Amino acid sequence: MPVEDIRIGVVGLWHLGCVLSAVWSKMGFEVIGFDYSKDLIDRLNQNKPPIFEPKLVETLASSIKTDKLKYTNEIKELRHCDFVFLAYDTPVLDNDESDVTLLQKSIHDLGNILKNGTIIIVSSQTPVGMCYKFREDVQKKNSTLELVYSPENLRLGEAIECYLKPERIILGVESECARAKSIVLFSKIQAEIITMSMASAEMVKHAINAFLANSIVFTNQLADLCEVSGANILEVIKGMKTDVRIGKKAYLSPGIGFSGGTLGRDLRVLNKLNKASGQKSFLFEVITNLNSERKNLVVNKVIHLLGGELLNKTIAVLGITYKPGTSTLRRSLPLEIVRMLSQKGAQIKVYDPKANYDELEEKPSFQVCCSIDDAILGSSLILLLTEWAEFNDYDWEGNATLVKGKMILDTKNSLCNLGLAQKGYSYYGIGFKNG
Repeated sequence: MPVEDIRIGVVGLWHLGCVLSAVWSKMGFEVIGFDYSKDLIDRLNQNKPPIFEPKLVETLASSIKTDKLKYTNEIKELRHCDFVFLAYDTPVLDNDESDVTLLQKSIHDLGNILKNGTIIIVSSQTPVGMCYKFREDVQKKNSTLELVYSPENLRLGEAIECYLKPERIILGVESECARAKSIVLFSKIQAEIITMSMASAEMVKHAINAFLANSIVFTNQLADLCEVSGANILEVIKGMKTDVRIGKKAYLSPGIGFSGGTLGRDLRVLNKLNKASGQKSFLFEVITNLNSERKNLVVNKVIHLLGGELLNKTIAVLGITYKPGTSTLRRSLPLEIVRMLSQKGAQIKVYDPKANYDELEEKPSFQVCCSIDDAILGSSLILLLTEWAEFNDYDWEGNATLVKGKMILDTKNSLCNLGLAQKGYSYYGIGFKNG
């Protein structure tokens, strides 16, 4: 089917939905984005997405200008779509469980309005088994509708590139018709397409994130042993990656642990399944617990460097988003660490180039600064928590006089090659002898 004849709907318009609507319209498809929030739709129609993502504003502007993309809060406008992506960034509750309320509501509403033969493609993250239930629910309303699970492969800060150039596309399908039609659509993206059952596709997403989470925890544990043994974790990782069974892209990066909710959510799903089925797959709970303890280690390092007491000590925090390339503070581990330090009496000054402080539900317990200079001025310790490139480009030597304590704790090891010890600082990283 020619691109110009295929109409695509996207339901849910935060990060995932905005990226999908931008990418599919960029490829020439007619795309309608839907969300229940009228305020969000009004802002998107003014090209004001709810979250920062490189190239997103430019891509949306181009598609809106050429009439390939429009946004609405009237779900009935999706009734003529051939494919509808369910693209909510599935909320994660405080206990790391997925909140599928909006997904369930959308499935119910879509079942009432879609034309015969439409395929719903779920890209939102769902617990294993959920998509099979969604398919049953929608086919009770219209037996000609189909549902496919295609797990998103996005990374905040490089999402558009990730979606356009994936390493592979996974499709969870339950019928040959859905499989054939979905392959036609996704063949517009140059990548290997792998089809399997919906449950297997859901489990693939859980498994990948659990594997990555395990890699992070493993590397942090190894980094701690490197510090006490005289080894350097960065050299150890370099050596490990030369083994073809591990590889150059292995997720081996010591630091403060994983955050953002995604990895924790998948570990929670697997651990819940383990307990419900009476299995002895305890690893997933162990990974979660070890990661949770990591922030305490960072806080204790800060306390140790500041002489055992944080009361009235000024700490300059560089980076508070959970990773570079995004503005979101949702489920940010750096934010958790900042709050812990504040509760222990420290005076915190924060600089982050993109953080959206409007996401905070309460008044910040820290001072928000507009520049690195403002943040480090008069500080007893500089604590780097998010590895923005701007911090590497900063004139550390020229501005050393701004810092009172001349100590830097770099939890990402991102400044380790700048020779800060030779520029007047006491530099401390993760996983090697410091000072």
